[in-house]
Amino acid sequence: MTPKVSQKHLEQRRANILKAAKNVFIEHGYEKTTMRHVMEEAGVSRGGLYQYFSNKEDLFEAILAENLSSEVINLEELLHKEIESYWQLLLSYIIDESPASENEINPLAPSILEFFVTGRNDIRRREYAKKRYELALKLYEEIIKAGQNKGEFNQNFNSKTIAQSIITFTDGLALDYAILPPKEVNLKEQSTLFVEYLKMILK
Repeated sequence: MTPKVSQKHLEQRRANILKAAKNVFIEHGYEKTTMRHVMEEAGVSRGGLYQYFSNKEDLFEAILAENLSSEVINLEELLHKEIESYWQLLLSYIIDESPASENEINPLAPSILEFFVTGRNDIRRREYAKKRYELALKLYEEIIKAGQNKGEFNQNFNSKTIAQSIITFTDGLALDYAILPPKEVNLKEQSTLFVEYLKMILK
C-alpha cells in the first residue's frame, strides 16, 4: 500500500518548487527557462513537478499570483486597523526601504516584463495580465482612498488615476532594468523624484 502524504507535506513541496522556480527565472529569464531547469533546481522528478504544474506558464503565473494576492489580502486586513501614516504605508508597497534596494529592483521584474511582452498576443496571458493589473490597481487605490478619507491626503486628484501612475512608474523601471546596465537605471534618483511627485499631488 502506498503511504498517504499529508496535505501539509504537499503544500510544502509545492512551495519549495515555487521557490526554486523563482531562482531559475531570475537567472535565465522567462523565455530561456525550461521545466528541466526547475526540476534540477528543486531536486524533483518530472512527475513530481508536473503533479503541480502542467507547463512553464502555469508555474510562472503561480509565482506571480502568490506574491500579489498575498499583498492584497494583507493590505485588506491592515486597513481594518488603526493606521499611523497612510503615506508610509503607500511607500512601503512602492519602494523596498532596505539599503540594498537603493540601486536594485525586484530581481524577478525583468522576467515578469518578458512574460507579458512576449505573450501580448496570447489571449490567456492578456487576460491574466489584466487581472494582475487590476489587483495592483486595487492595492494602491485602496491605500490612497483611505488616506483621503482620513484627511491625510488631499482629494485634488482621482485616487484611481494616481494608482495608475504608480503602476506606470514601477513598470517603467522594470523596463529600464531589463534593457539597461544597473548603473544607468539610476533607480535611487528616479525613485526619489517619483516620491516627490507623489508628495506634490497627495499632500
